[in-house]
Amino acid sequence: MPDDLSPSTPRPGQLLARGVCRHLRTHDFAVLEEFSPERGKRVDVMALGPKGELWVVECKSSRADFTSDAKWEGYLDWADRYFWAVDEAFPTDLLPDGTGLIIADAYDAEILRFGLESRLAGARRRALTQRFARHAALRLQGLRDPEAII
Repeated sequence: MPDDLSPSTPRPGQLLARGVCRHLRTHDFAVLEEFSPERGKRVDVMALGPKGELWVVECKSSRADFTSDAKWEGYLDWADRYFWAVDEAFPTDLLPDGTGLIIADAYDAEILRFGLESRLAGARRRALTQRFARHAALRLQGLRDPEAII
């Protein structure tokens, strides 16, 4: 199999997510890639801030990637702020008003615009934070002991 098609070769959106995660860590956010806030949903990046804020970042590598995503509005109910992460060549005029904008590459990112804040209800925040913590712990255990039953 050619290297560029290898399962271990990150896809363009995954490279954007890596840069986003690196940047958010500099702002003291804990981050998880490909996180499921509830069954049937999977966000590219979920970030938990130092004050308990929860952000969702969807990474779009092209116009086609963006226009084929019909589910993004369902993620708004799972975040205090919602962001798009795109590369510098992406046509940002396509992105909906009221959402945040992050320009990223595989190595770093920059937040250009904050989306509107919509604070989560207390019960949802608590449940989501617990799910985030459990997911992070299970991922870490899986890395430390790949043969364990998780």
